[in-house]
Amino acid sequence: MKKEEYIWDFRNPYEWMQRVMRSSFPPMIITCAITGGVQGKEWNENLPETPEEQADQVYEAYKAGAVSVHVHARNPDVNWLTTSKPEDYSKVNKLIRERCPDIIINNTTGGGPQLSTEERMCCLYADPAPEMASLNLGPFVLKVKMKARKEPIPHPRDEMMFDSCIPASYADINLYAKTMKEKGIKPEIELYHPGQYWVVQDLISEGNIDPPYMIQYVMGFQTSSYPTPANVISLVNELPPDSMFALIGVGPFQIPMNVMGILLGGHVRVGMEDNLYYKKGEKLKNNAQLVARIKHIAEEMNRPVATVAQAREMLGLPAKPKS
Repeated sequence: MKKEEYIWDFRNPYEWMQRVMRSSFPPMIITCAITGGVQGKEWNENLPETPEEQADQVYEAYKAGAVSVHVHARNPDVNWLTTSKPEDYSKVNKLIRERCPDIIINNTTGGGPQLSTEERMCCLYADPAPEMASLNLGPFVLKVKMKARKEPIPHPRDEMMFDSCIPASYADINLYAKTMKEKGIKPEIELYHPGQYWVVQDLISEGNIDPPYMIQYVMGFQTSSYPTPANVISLVNELPPDSMFALIGVGPFQIPMNVMGILLGGHVRVGMEDNLYYKKGEKLKNNAQLVARIKHIAEEMNRPVATVAQAREMLGLPAKPKS
C-alpha cells in the first residue's frame, strides 16, 4: 500500500470529494476497547473483568472485524480497579495472543484513577509485550458516581464517588513516549481537546514520537471536547503532517462519532470501555456487537474495513508480532 493511500490532507475538500467519487478512502482500522478502567460489572454484568473473560471477548471481537484491542488489565484482588503490576498484563496479553495470533495488542498507560505515573507504565513491561500503548496528552478531571457492587459480583463495595484530577506534566508525557520508543511500542496518541496539540508538537520536537502519528480523539469524556461534528472538523484541521486519526465517542455519542470517522476518512474505536449499551435501554451482551455494527455501517457507506495486515502496514508495525 502506498503511503499516499492512507496519509493524505484530510482538510482538502477536493481530495475528499475525489475519494468519495472513487471510493478510495483507506481501509478503516477498528479498535475495540473491551473493558476500561472505571466501570465494571456493577454497570453491565457482561463487561469482561478477568483475564479469561477479556480474552474470550477479544476473540469474538476479532472474528467480528476488530484488528486492534485496547487492554486494561484488572487487579485480580480487586476487580473494579486497574492493575499496577506488569504480570497481570502479561497474563491477559498471553491469553489474547493464543486466541488471536496476529491481532494488534494495545495496552493502556491511562490505567485507572488511583495509579501513579510509574504504575501506569507497568503495561509496557508485559510479556508478551504490547505493540501499541495509549499515550494521554494531559491531565483531566474525573467526577463519576460509582454504583455499588453487590454480591454475587466479586469484590463487592458500597456506592462511591471518583472525584479527582489525573495529573500529567510535559515531563511525564515525554517519559511515557520515550519509554515506548525504547521498547519499540507505538503510541496511540489520545487527544482530549485542541489545546493538547501543543503537547503533540512538544513530543515531535523532542523526538519521542515517530510518524506515522496515530492521533485518537476522545470525544464526550469529562474535560474533553464536546462530541459535535463541528469540533471533530476543527480537530482534524490541526493535524500535523504524516498523521492518521481515529474517533472515540463516549456513551450515546459512540455511533455519531464513529460515523464521523468513517465519513472523514479516519478510523474508529468501539467497545465497552466507552459505551455499555447497544441502544437506549438495551445493555450490550458483548463487545463483538459493537464491532459487527460499525463494520456493517462502514461497508454500507462504501468504506472498506482494514485487515490486520493492512492495519499493521498503515501503522508502521511489523507484519507479525514479535512475541
